[in-house]
Amino acid sequence: MITAISVWYTHIQREVIMEEQEKKFKAKKALGQNFLIDSLVAPKMVALSGIDKKFGVLEIGPGRGALTEELLKISGRVVAVEIDTTLIPGLKARFGSNPNFSLICGDFLKLDLPGIISNDFEPGMPVAVFGNLPYYITSPLIMKLLEEKLPIEMAVVMVQKEAALRLAAREASRESGAVTLAVRYFSSPEILFDVTPESFYPVPKVASCVLKLLIREKPPVVMRDEAFMFKIIKAAYSQRRKTAVNAISAGMNIKKESVAAAFSFAGLDVMTRAERLTLADYASLSDRLLEQ
Repeated sequence: MITAISVWYTHIQREVIMEEQEKKFKAKKALGQNFLIDSLVAPKMVALSGIDKKFGVLEIGPGRGALTEELLKISGRVVAVEIDTTLIPGLKARFGSNPNFSLICGDFLKLDLPGIISNDFEPGMPVAVFGNLPYYITSPLIMKLLEEKLPIEMAVVMVQKEAALRLAAREASRESGAVTLAVRYFSSPEILFDVTPESFYPVPKVASCVLKLLIREKPPVVMRDEAFMFKIIKAAYSQRRKTAVNAISAGMNIKKESVAAAFSFAGLDVMTRAERLTLADYASLSDRLLEQ
């Protein structure tokens, strides 16, 4: 039973933790650092992911190692990538003696991920990506994982709730965006649970979510030119207030009449906006426009 005393005690515990964290280190705003301090979140994140000892894990930004510790309990191997050089000594001191742990100091966005996966994990070992992603580079990080078509089975990441809702939105919904369709094309997204701002230090101004992306073995739609389809999608969403016909025409430098004809051929309303179109719609449109 939750009482006023238990709520007060929990609040005092959190305040003590915050003071201890502030004494130990200072988060760097430039790197978007918000360190996980809630001891219940990491175990839940790992448990709901479904990984086991057969899995190797590539971790993005281990920080102080809250998630790393749980990953080492459950998985067969953890390769962590940390950009902040000041955190490296602490991570080495904490996990360096574990033969199933290795640490890379570098920018995840600039690394040769296929090479790391090939060299740092045993052949045939299924690989999952985990991380508490900085809010300002969430989309670039996720798109790097997906577009490089890495040999991974899933990505389980903590992201800003608003971003999670966009990434996991249904196709042809108001919440969808170009990144939504890219995520749906390469994976099956699922929001696992919410994480409160108080679970981090410093406390962010927004709530977070843990998002699981189960990588597809093959895309849900077939088209002649994948890159061209995504150019069409990007153009359509670049001017959301316009009809998709007008946005695609302007963004791709294609005559409006040709784009409208492609819509009509696909059985789509020429007054439709970008967010009302599905991946299958964009696949049909891109194939038709390639023929013109």
